[in-house]
Amino acid sequence: MQTEPMSIDQPGAPDLRLTMHAPGAGCGCKLSASELQQLLGAVSASVPADPRVLVGPELSDDAGVFDLGDGRTLVQSVDVFTPVVDDAFDWGRIAAANALSDIYAMGATPVTALQILCWPRDLDAGVAARVLDGAAEVLGTASCSLLGGHSIDDPTPKFGLSVTGLGQGPALTNAGAVPGDALVLTKALGTGVVTAANAARAVEDETLAAAVESMARLNADAAEVARTLGAHAVTDVTGFGLVGHLHEICRASGVSADIHAELLPVLPAVRSLIEQGHLSGGTRRNRADALAGGLRSADPESVHTWLACDAQTSGGLLVALDPVAAVAAVDELRGRGHPATLIGELNRCGADGAVVRIRDGSQRYVP
Repeated sequence: MQTEPMSIDQPGAPDLRLTMHAPGAGCGCKLSASELQQLLGAVSASVPADPRVLVGPELSDDAGVFDLGDGRTLVQSVDVFTPVVDDAFDWGRIAAANALSDIYAMGATPVTALQILCWPRDLDAGVAARVLDGAAEVLGTASCSLLGGHSIDDPTPKFGLSVTGLGQGPALTNAGAVPGDALVLTKALGTGVVTAANAARAVEDETLAAAVESMARLNADAAEVARTLGAHAVTDVTGFGLVGHLHEICRASGVSADIHAELLPVLPAVRSLIEQGHLSGGTRRNRADALAGGLRSADPESVHTWLACDAQTSGGLLVALDPVAAVAAVDELRGRGHPATLIGELNRCGADGAVVRIRDGSQRYVP
């Protein structure tokens, strides 16, 4: 018997929830950080060396960088994920902002994009069109030209973009941070918690709306401020969570980090949702990887620890700068409407083997 495509626009159609068509949501569906590191190690060993490749897979950076030989660099990345919210238009917006973020995190400007769409035959193409419309809106805001893309029949809906950017001068990478740098986070945490609660129909509309708008917001301003103020290292916070992506900076730069838990910016209602147990599989993998890889926390089960390991989708930039520049960055970004926050600092590696420490308590970070 032929299955009729289902559309959210059909009168009387069942309530279509895109998130029910996938085993997980958004960037939390990544392989674990430890699994990916093993794969990248194997790939790096087998790829022929090319002096024009300035950034490859060896340091887990956000995008690859290729020297064009005229003072400019070509910056490329690709990002695809399953539905993170039920609204098709919002999913497209979030996916586009997330893919563009990899280019911004390298200090480059996105210029072209190719869309990648995996779509089930029994899900109406009109729903897919709304996903593409959402992405197009964000690409227009970013002045990034859509050149085309690729589609495939797939039982699990997935959408994303391959983005090409242009850079000028050295890229902003995971390497380059130094002891004494301050850490600035440019978006609030908790998107993974909110989307997990949404899948369980346990989140208020206002909380979900705040998370959607955070995820759909571009990191263009944050990238501009980071470069202007001389950032030493930058990454964006996505599926591996704050701790996982901070660990990549620490590993590439040869430093350790202290996060002050009370300073972490948090989306509305997230702490309560964590206490209710709304934690994705990706978040649980992140915490296990982090604890095995050098995370130190006074209470590994605390809300702060789970929050720092929460698998983000289209999170903010994590920026390491001189402390004076960090204060200026926070002031500038808050003036532009971004919830940028000083969350900690980098230190020399100690004998305790700690890579990232979460400090719970009343100690304030004063640069």
